[in-house]
Amino acid sequence: MYDRIQKTIDNLKRNKMLPFYAENSEQAREIVRRLVKNDKLITSGGSETLKEAGVIDMLKAEFGEAYLDRSAGKDREEVEDIMRRAFTSDTFLASSNAITEDGELYNVDGNGNRVSAMIYGPKQVIIVAGVNKIVKDLNAAKERVEKIAAPKNTIRLEKATPCAKTGACGHCHSDERICCSYVTLAQQRVPDRIKVIIVNENLGY
Repeated sequence: MYDRIQKTIDNLKRNKMLPFYAENSEQAREIVRRLVKNDKLITSGGSETLKEAGVIDMLKAEFGEAYLDRSAGKDREEVEDIMRRAFTSDTFLASSNAITEDGELYNVDGNGNRVSAMIYGPKQVIIVAGVNKIVKDLNAAKERVEKIAAPKNTIRLEKATPCAKTGACGHCHSDERICCSYVTLAQQRVPDRIKVIIVNENLGY
């Protein structure tokens, strides 16, 4: 695993993303603290990884004035307003559905707010991902989403999709489908805008 992690880190650097390694969630939170310490506006996308790693709780407790928590939205309109404000934030935090050993981030999104903020808008993007998200290549990344990430997320979100019942993607046309936008982040034009913290734990889906 350490060889795979090192290869992934080397290729993230080659793709002009700034990688960090954390042995555990506590170290990951410390890295996040350092990266956001001067921020005036911090936002995040939906992420079980950020919750499991304690990043969301840390942001609420230590950066309450700067962190804009979309779960605090009173209704859908307010939640969408918070999601749009992510584009002008100093930092946007999320995880990745998969990270290839070639240093690419592969993500599939429903609303598109998460992947669009990764691409453009926030001054910096911080990706926190467990080692379980590392895959060999883009084909393996797509397979991971279809067999692991998407089915588990539809169950978590209580979506009436075929994969919530079968446990595997059926390339459905359900009205509640969460796989709507497919984005691969490869070499970046703005060096180090995207930071990737790889945590030596299994986190999220």
